Amino acid sequence: MRTISGVWRWRGNPLRRPTDVAEAWVCLLALLLTLVAMPVAGTITGFAAQDSLRRSVREQRHTRHLVTAKVLRILAQAPPEADPDAGAARTSRSRVLAGWTAPDGTRRRGAVLADVKSPRAGEHFRLWTDPTGRITTRPLDSATARAHAVLAGFGAAVVAAGLIESVRRLVLWRMVRRRYASWDRAWDRAGPDWGKAGTGSS
Repeated sequence: MRTISGVWRWRGNPLRRPTDVAEAWVCLLALLLTLVAMPVAGTITGFAAQDSLRRSVREQRHTRHLVTAKVLRILAQAPPEADPDAGAARTSRSRVLAGWTAPDGTRRRGAVLADVKSPRAGEHFRLWTDPTGRITTRPLDSATARAHAVLAGFGAAVVAAGLIESVRRLVLWRMVRRRYASWDRAWDRAGPDWGKAGTGSS
């Protein structure tokens, strides 16, 4: 609103200079571009990210499997680790040597983090693997994918606004520099007449 009022104020002001009007129009143009570019950039980026993440969700659901593993023995005692994929319901996990059967029927064993606080030999727990039985993270869920898409869209909108604001500041800076240079030339032309009798008299 300040930008619009600035343009209107200079519209009929007899003291206005061409640079004043140009600066006001630059600000108004930047405002309009920001109002258009932010939602457009955010929407396009958000939908593109959501489409990509949806494909990832579908792919991970087909390539990651939840299998049952058996604790063979407890490994060197260490403080239980928090599951980074558990979100708000952070689950304590302990390091154990476990054995499991891969989705393709292959028998596997190795050191893993069991999602039990005090594991015992022979105890069972669940873990995520790929089709060959290699341990992987749980598949991305739809809610998390949507949240990432929204964040991507918001980030794109902020970047678009920042770029427009940077260009506006650069243009205004160059205009101010040109105005100061014009003033300097005007002072240089007026300088030799300072102090002379009758200077400025009609």
